This record gives sequence, structure tokens and C-alpha cells, in this order.
Amino acid sequence: MKTKFSMQEAVVNLWDKLDGWLNALILKLPNIVMAIIVIVLFYFLAKGVRKIFRKYLLKKISQKSIQDIMAKAIFLTVILIGFFIALGVLELDKVLTSILAGAGVVGLAVGLALQGTLSNTFGGVVLSFLPRIRINDYIETSSTSGFVSEISLRNIILRRPDNNYVIIPNSKFVEDSFINYSLSERTRIEVKCGVGYESDLQKVEDLVVELITNNFKQNEDEYVEFFFTEFGDSSINFMVRFWIDMVKSKQEHAARHKAIKLIRSKFDQENINIPFPIRTLDFAKNNLQIKSNKLEKDA
Repeated sequence: MKTKFSMQEAVVNLWDKLDGWLNALILKLPNIVMAIIVIVLFYFLAKGVRKIFRKYLLKKISQKSIQDIMAKAIFLTVILIGFFIALGVLELDKVLTSILAGAGVVGLAVGLALQGTLSNTFGGVVLSFLPRIRINDYIETSSTSGFVSEISLRNIILRRPDNNYVIIPNSKFVEDSFINYSLSERTRIEVKCGVGYESDLQKVEDLVVELITNNFKQNEDEYVEFFFTEFGDSSINFMVRFWIDMVKSKQEHAARHKAIKLIRSKFDQENINIPFPIRTLDFAKNNLQIKSNKLEKDA
């Protein structure tokens, strides 16, 4: 049997529904007011927390752009906490559960889609907090070396000694090993050379150690080390190691340059030979072969 539509009944039902909503709104009014107060309080709390982080913690990060992003992340985190508390005050637990579930799914999808970008971003944050690397430090990786020019959320930029810039993704840089020459002011370097087999080896050692000690200051617990290393093809080779002030590669080159000139000059004064490689060519067999061929032709 077909039910007859009644406009009057529909209006009554609609009014009853609106009346129920109004009653529920009146009953929930204290909760709504409390939720608004919570949101406002957490807004000001977020601003205060951001200010404190900027003043005491984020200033340790050298990059201004990273400071701003971290400050925004802190601000949004506190706001989200206040938002979830406000939902709890409104007794919207089911809505809160749905939001968290949806956020989890969306976060997973975004994470998979932007895996490389997020890896670089996380690497940038890690680098910013590392005390072992700072702007203007001279570092050397497995593939390049240079001064740290910039650390962003995506990559690290190195200025090489030839004034060209190398851009390295943060994820790649964090996973690789590197040497930071700027962390310590003193570095030990070595200079290699060779002397003729006729040389007085003890005299060579004493001269080189005295020469390096007098021209390169060695601090406490630092000293010049001298070692003969091998019998070479035309010389007896040695290595001398000593400490220098070094926070960039140019200082190493300058110290080695100075040491080589001093050693060469001192050896010249003492008539100590620094031989160059000698090759002896024996043509005796070839001459015999040539003479033999000539005799056969004459016959």
C-alpha cells in the first residue's frame, strides 16, 4: 500500500529535528566555549614556545631558513595538540579517531611519494644540529672537498678551492664519511724524499730532524718523526712527519712547499745527493746481432 506524502507532517518532522539540534547546541554550549578557550590558550602557548625555542635552542642552527622551518613546525605541533584537546572537550571522540586514521593514511602516502625529498629534509635537519660541521669549515668527502657554504633542507653546498661549487644531496652526504679539517687546529703532515746509497744515513736523519724542528714549531707532546722507508731503485727513501697549524688545505701545501725547499737547500750545502731515477741500457746483444747480419751479407 502506497503511503501518502503529507507536507504538514514533513514540516513537523523537520522542526522537531531542528529543535533537537538547538537543544543539543544549548547543552553543548559550555563545551563549545571551553573548546574555543582551549584553542585560544594553545595559540598563545604555541607563540610562547616558538619564541623560547628561537631564543635558546634554534639559534644554534647556522641556517636562517632552517630556523624558520623548525620554528613553524614547533608552532604547528602545539596548535595541533590544542586542537585535539578541544575535540576531546567537545566529546567528538569518533571524529578525533577518524581524523587520526585519515592523517595516518595520508602521511603514509605522502611519505612514500616523497621518500627522497623527506630523506634530504631529515638529513638537512641532522646536519644543522651536528656540532662537527659548521659554515666555512673545510671538509673532504670521498668525492670532493671544499668549504661549507650553505646547509639547506635539501642539500649541502661546498665551495671548492678553485671557487667552483659542489651541491651534494643531504641524504647522500649524511650516509657518506667525511673529514673536517677545521675541527682541530693542528695536523701532522709528511714529506718524502730519497738520498744516494753512498750517503751517511745517520747524518741525513740528524740534519732533517734538526732542520724541521727549527723551522716548524712543535707544541708539547708533538715531535718530528723520521723513518727510512725502503731501498729504492736508485735511492734510499725516507719520510719525515711533523705538526703544523692547519684548518684548510692551503696551509698543508704551504708547509710541504717550505719543507721541500729547506731540505733541498740543506742537502746541497752538505753535498748529500738526491738522485733521480737512472736507467742503464745495454746494447751489447743488439750490436752482436747487427755485426752477425753484416758478416752474412759480406759472405
